[in-house]
Amino acid sequence: MNYVLAVLAAIGLAACAGLRAFLPLFAAGLAARVLNWPLGDSLAWLASTPALIVFGIASLIEIAADKIPIVDHGLDAAHTFLGPAAGAVVAMAPMFRLDLPTPLTVALGIMTGASVAGGVHAIAAAARLKSTAATAGLANPILSFIEDGLAMLWALVAILAPILVVVALAMFAVVIRKLLGLRRARA
Repeated sequence: MNYVLAVLAAIGLAACAGLRAFLPLFAAGLAARVLNWPLGDSLAWLASTPALIVFGIASLIEIAADKIPIVDHGLDAAHTFLGPAAGAVVAMAPMFRLDLPTPLTVALGIMTGASVAGGVHAIAAAARLKSTAATAGLANPILSFIEDGLAMLWALVAILAPILVVVALAMFAVVIRKLLGLRRARA
């Protein structure tokens, strides 16, 4: 995998972690197990049966719990820390394939993964707060389903076709700009 594809895969997986902390860890481990998607030796444990079970169950619980009012706010608070941590770990997976020195790979994974996941989470959390204020939380489950779809899309794209991460992130940016434009127009 060349450098560009590795960085794009790292960004896509980290963006996924910004929405769902456990899903990209599960997706990377499952891709390693089923598709022989290479993980670095340091992250080979993601493809182990216990890790797949734990991250699979954690993903399902996170997705389901996010649909419950009030619980979703607790998840958002926890996700402020979990998302960037998961983003850093999962961003290292494609980077380990570049045969860079381990400290550099870890540093790149942390810088890329934590910042992308934290940024995506900040945008999602802000949208949730606005949704809660505008609809008393009634629209939050709808936002949660949208986040689920985006997280799954980014995980699949990052693993199967990382070059499309640019397209997915550009589409996300356009949607955010449109939403911000609508907000300004109302003000």
